[in-house]
Amino acid sequence: MPYKHAHYFVGVVLLVIIGGFWASYFSIANGPMPLAFHVHAITSMAWLMLLIAQHVAIHRRANALHKQMGKASFAMFPLLMLGFVMIINVSAQRFAVQEGPGIVYRAPAFGIAMVIALAAYVTLFYLALKHRRNVKLHAGYMLVTPMILFESPFGRLMDQYFPWLNIIRTEGPHEVLSSIAFSDGMMVALAMALYFMDRKHGAPWLLAAAFIGVQAVVVWFAPSIPGLATAFGVYATIPQGVSILIGLAMGVSAGWLGWRAGGAGKRKPTAVPA
Repeated sequence: MPYKHAHYFVGVVLLVIIGGFWASYFSIANGPMPLAFHVHAITSMAWLMLLIAQHVAIHRRANALHKQMGKASFAMFPLLMLGFVMIINVSAQRFAVQEGPGIVYRAPAFGIAMVIALAAYVTLFYLALKHRRNVKLHAGYMLVTPMILFESPFGRLMDQYFPWLNIIRTEGPHEVLSSIAFSDGMMVALAMALYFMDRKHGAPWLLAAAFIGVQAVVVWFAPSIPGLATAFGVYATIPQGVSILIGLAMGVSAGWLGWRAGGAGKRKPTAVPA
């Protein structure tokens, strides 16, 4: 099995999420806050724990358990996408009511960053299922997904404890965006290093680097992109029920189409567990 120690990396991302959002979420989670925060936190952390459990199970040759958890991902993934959409909606609502100058400046950047993350997850999950009979590609496409979750919590950690690390730091309301871009750059560097270590099976890392790189550039320049704020304002007028249904539909479609593309129901001598 490839990526023998990958579960440690996923565990580090999980710890980064807890650390990065400790002050703004975990330490006050029992207080009043938008439901979207809870949904996004629970589904994102559950996804990472699923990856860890699946990875450990397959390396211990618990193939049946790995397969059962793989089936559970069909239900979990649409909920993960639901959390993403709900966070976009919260940002859109705050932007629409002009909650403050910082929100007005940064909300469109946060929104487009989450849209890119959602597109990345849908694509990567689809490809993981499509290539589930190729163990290196399947594992790679699943294991790159934590990279998409890294930028926001690590950016917060960096701002709080080691701001000197961010060599592209800016001032004012753009400071948070520079932290996101720098964190994305770290993941691009890691993904490209893994790609060059095994270019034959490196497509997952190359694709992840592309998504994360686009996210970094777009977030950095978002406040100066013509029409982005207007488009985000238009998005805010869409009924939340509609956007939520679209997010769930995207998650379900990625699973179903990926499963079909991978040859559902066909048994091959080289097949590997999903």
